[in-house]
Amino acid sequence: MAALYSVTVQDINAHDFNRAYAAYLKRSGKLEIPKWVDLVKTGTSKELAPYDPDWFYVRAASVARHIYLRRGVGVGALKKLHGGTCNRGSRPSHHVKSSGSIARKVLQALEKINVLEADENGGRKITVDGQRDLDRIAASVHQARA
Repeated sequence: MAALYSVTVQDINAHDFNRAYAAYLKRSGKLEIPKWVDLVKTGTSKELAPYDPDWFYVRAASVARHIYLRRGVGVGALKKLHGGTCNRGSRPSHHVKSSGSIARKVLQALEKINVLEADENGGRKITVDGQRDLDRIAASVHQARA
């Protein structure tokens, strides 16, 4: 008997969903990628740029999923979320925020393809079209795993 409930992003493993949604964003070709993506580090705590050439799509998928689950997220929260531990040699490590420019460009790119919109209380929220797309991808991931 078929399931009587619909599958949402909350029901899917985050890694599987992000990988599938990043592949969808790359395949669709709508997401505008800045020219400097292959040159930058993702934060001051990093020594090198990302090895994955599609890291911007993965970051966009991660941001879309995060805002789907928690509306009203802004650039500062995303900087904190994607930050990391700074290696300070023999001194104790500290948490360092990630790049704000990358967070802004990801949000702007997702707004251009109508996945996100500005929230009246600050930050961003998912649009109706964006929620439908994310739920459709989640359902396809769920069917592939079943």
